[in-house]
Amino acid sequence: PIEPAAMAGRQVVEWDKDDVDALRMMKMDCLALGMLSCMKRAFDLLSEHKGVALDLATIPAEDPRTYAMIRRADTLGVFQIESRAQMSMLPRLKPRTFYDLVIEVAIVRPGPIQGDMVHPYLRRREGKEDVVYPTPELEAVLGKTLGVPLFQEQAMRIAITAAGFTPGEADQLRRSMATFKHTGGVSAFKDKLVNGMIDNGYARDFAEKTFSQLEGFGSYGFPESHAASFALLAYASSWMKCHHADVFCAALLNAQPMGFYAPAQIVRDVRDHGVEVRPIDVNRSRWDCTLEPTEHEDRFAVRLGMRMVRNLANGDAAQIIAAHGDRPFSSVDDLWRRAAVPAAALVHLADADAFRPAFGLPRRDAMWAIKALRDDPRPLFAAAAAREARTVPEIHEPAVALRPMKAGGEVVEDYGHVGLTLRVHPLSFLRADLSCRRVVTCAEAMTSRDGRWLEAAGLVLVRQMPGSAKGVMFVTLEDESGIANLVIWQQVFEQYRRVVLSAGMLSVRGRIQREGEVVHLVARHLSDLSGELASVGERDDAFPLPHGRGDEVHHGSPTPDPRGLPKARNPVDPLCRIRQKGSHSEPETMLIKLPKPRDFR
Repeated sequence: PIEPAAMAGRQVVEWDKDDVDALRMMKMDCLALGMLSCMKRAFDLLSEHKGVALDLATIPAEDPRTYAMIRRADTLGVFQIESRAQMSMLPRLKPRTFYDLVIEVAIVRPGPIQGDMVHPYLRRREGKEDVVYPTPELEAVLGKTLGVPLFQEQAMRIAITAAGFTPGEADQLRRSMATFKHTGGVSAFKDKLVNGMIDNGYARDFAEKTFSQLEGFGSYGFPESHAASFALLAYASSWMKCHHADVFCAALLNAQPMGFYAPAQIVRDVRDHGVEVRPIDVNRSRWDCTLEPTEHEDRFAVRLGMRMVRNLANGDAAQIIAAHGDRPFSSVDDLWRRAAVPAAALVHLADADAFRPAFGLPRRDAMWAIKALRDDPRPLFAAAAAREARTVPEIHEPAVALRPMKAGGEVVEDYGHVGLTLRVHPLSFLRADLSCRRVVTCAEAMTSRDGRWLEAAGLVLVRQMPGSAKGVMFVTLEDESGIANLVIWQQVFEQYRRVVLSAGMLSVRGRIQREGEVVHLVARHLSDLSGELASVGERDDAFPLPHGRGDEVHHGSPTPDPRGLPKARNPVDPLCRIRQKGSHSEPETMLIKLPKPRDFR
């Protein structure tokens, strides 16, 4: 079964994988990973701007600073070890070598979790439980993982060494574990595995426990070779972030969409690491995000690219960049005439505040200047305009002083048209009101003592309900101080289901649960603060603090339910209003168009 592929000169052969196996043909799975593209961009930027030529094979190995960063779970944006679950595991497992990363990648999986392999391994690693091997043969198989089977290869070797499987039978066992959903295939090997281990002198309890662990692989078993390949990318991306945060940020932004985090959180994180991020500028920005020199020789600033401007066509941006050349634009009119792009493209740039760095024009003034342009910049009309200018006396219109947008309105527009802001975090405008209600910041909540009852609030970044969590919902909140990790037990989730799934901003009353460096706020009562969030655009008082978003493909509701929002007290200038789907019934409501929360139900 052959058909033409989308790429010219390529064909697709649609053979079923089991048919390929029956014909004894070799099948190879090729993974297209976005992080590979990201690292290629990072290596190119590193070579171009810092003169350091590296690749995945030559990146410095076993770097102590990199592992120290990983142990702090400072891994936002890096490969594989950036998720909520991985960040919780890193301070417990405390990786110090490459093989520790191999185990880290493999252990936070449904298979090891359901097979009860995670906690025994951690206890043995911390010295809280003795590592005992029934036989020297099993020590040779399980020595690297402290007696706990974590990989498919180990399961095969246990079957051969302890239960007398043939290599062919062990491969059938591996195939039954290689499914991405529990199909019960491993159960067919229970009698043979358990009885084989008993016949070879192993205790029944040990044989039964070994089988239950291997049965967990029926949900998702990870091969060691696969984990090692992933660990290499995890280490390389961590090294790049640790030593060249500016390069890594630019590469990661240019590789979007990918990974668990969106540009808002990536930018906030890199600014927290001391890297300057500069706004979109029609005179300086390229399509991609670029690096610009600073007063520090070894540290560059990240200039946001035009790719960040929502609805701006790649072709229009290319025309602007080509027309710019080495001669900066002097005004909106100059850009429009030289680039010959539609006025609509200029509107998108004005919405993104891209004229302010270049010409000192705020959003409203840039929009006013665009309104004065002719509809068609073709040469015929340009010549007519020039001829008219020579024959008709120049008319000086009086200067128009537009009312400046409020600080909250600027933040609203940033989110609506760029997806992030380099100004203040939206919750900065609400902090005084929240403090009066004794609502603490996310940073204070995450540094509080174990068992403390408190109330915190923030924007909803991530909603995650893993299949192995038995109905428990994990939520990540963010405010101007940082993030807070929530645990919502099934009973509480059912009680507040609508609030949890629809709110753009949550207030959470609960109890702090601290285990070492891993901290959660266990929710007991939740409130929807989307109405307060909607008022940010009308505010002008702010505190100068920076910003950030979260997890894979987003499915949840990005905005509050408009039926529950209060009507705005005063009409809002059309240039300042965020036009939101589903809000036609209340046209004067201010909504912050935040990045969509990630919903992993």
